[in-house]
Amino acid sequence: MDYYDYIIVGGGASGLMSAYRMSKDVFFDDKTILILDKVKKNSNDRTWCYWETENDEWNDIASASWKNIIFKSELYKTKESIAPYRYKMIRSKDFYSKIFTHLKTKPNITFQLANVLDIQQRVDTAEVITTDTIFKTKTVLNSIFFNDAYKNQTIYPVLQQHFVGFFIRTKKNYFDESAATFMDFTVAQKGNTRFMYVLPYAKNEALFEYTLFSKELLPYDHYKSEIEKYLKDKNITDYEIIEKEQGSIPMTSYKFWKNNSKNIIHIGTAGGWSKASTGFTFKNTTNKTVQLIKHIQEGKSLTKFHKVKKFWLYDLLLLDILSQQNELGASIFGKMFQRNHPNQILKFLDEETSFLEDLKIQLKMPIKLFINALLKRIF
Repeated sequence: MDYYDYIIVGGGASGLMSAYRMSKDVFFDDKTILILDKVKKNSNDRTWCYWETENDEWNDIASASWKNIIFKSELYKTKESIAPYRYKMIRSKDFYSKIFTHLKTKPNITFQLANVLDIQQRVDTAEVITTDTIFKTKTVLNSIFFNDAYKNQTIYPVLQQHFVGFFIRTKKNYFDESAATFMDFTVAQKGNTRFMYVLPYAKNEALFEYTLFSKELLPYDHYKSEIEKYLKDKNITDYEIIEKEQGSIPMTSYKFWKNNSKNIIHIGTAGGWSKASTGFTFKNTTNKTVQLIKHIQEGKSLTKFHKVKKFWLYDLLLLDILSQQNELGASIFGKMFQRNHPNQILKFLDEETSFLEDLKIQLKMPIKLFINALLKRIF
C-alpha cells in the first residue's frame, strides 16, 4: 500500500489550486503529495469567471476582462461601469498550464492518472481506493462526488445551474469588447429562470452561454436551438462555432462540510465552495485554498475548517423560493439590479458586505417573498 502525506483527489480548480499553494509554501517541501484524476488536464474543458478590484495572482492567464457589465430583463436594462472591479475570464487550459508548469519543479508532488472509486476514513489515516491500488495518507483533499447524498435529502432544495456555451467567430465585427453581458433575461423564461450570458473577447469572437437555474436538465438540442435563436434575433448569422462547453453545477445550501472527517476534507463544489445562489466558484476557491493551507499548517481539525456565515441563509432563502416558484428568478434579479448599483451587488455576491449593506440590498428586493421563505424555515 503506497503512502503519501497528502492526497488530492480530483485535478480541477480546487484540487490543483490547493497543490499550487502547497508547492509555494516551505512547510510542504518535505511532504509527499499525490494528485489523482482520471484524465490528463491539458485541454480547455471549462471557463471560469470572477471579478476583482486589482491585478491578482491569476491576472497573467486571464484571457479577457471587462470594465462594464450589461444586465437585461423585461423589468430593467442597464450597461454600467463596475470600476474599480473588472470582470475576468480564465480558460481552463491556461490555468492547467500555469499550475503544472510550476508543479513540475517540485519533485515531492506527483500527478497520476487513476480512477478513484472511494475514500475511506480509518482510525488515524484515510485510504483512497482506485481501480488498480489503494493509497494510504494522513490527509485527503477530495473534490469528487462519490454519492448523491445531497440530492437524496429533502431539507435543502437542490437546483442545477446548467448551461451550454458556444464560442463563435463572425465574419464582421459585431461585438463591444468593453462590456460583458452578466445576465440577459429577455430570453423566453418558459416557467423557469433562464438567461443568456455573453462574453465578447474580440470584436468578432464571443462566448454565448444559455443558462438555467432549475431542477431538471434539458436535452442538448434545446440549449443549442436557444443559442441559435438568440444569435438570429441579434442578426448574427455569418458565424462559425470554434468551441463548445457544457456543464451543470449544483445549487444548494446542503451542508457538504458535515461529511468532513478527521483525515478527509471535501473541497470545491463537493465541499460546498460554490456560491449556492449563483454557482460562481473560482474566486471563492482562490480564497478558501489560502485559508485551508493555513488551517492544515496550524494542525487544526479538518472538521472545524468550515464556518457558517449569514450568506448561507440568504442563499438558502433564494433557493427555497426558486425551487417552488422557478419562474420568479428574472423578476428577483431584475429588481435587485434596478434598485442597486452593480458594484454593491458584486460585493454582496462576494460575501464581503456588512449587515447594514445587506439590509439595504434586501429591502430593495421583493422582501415579502424572502420573509415568507424565512417564516416557513422557522415554523
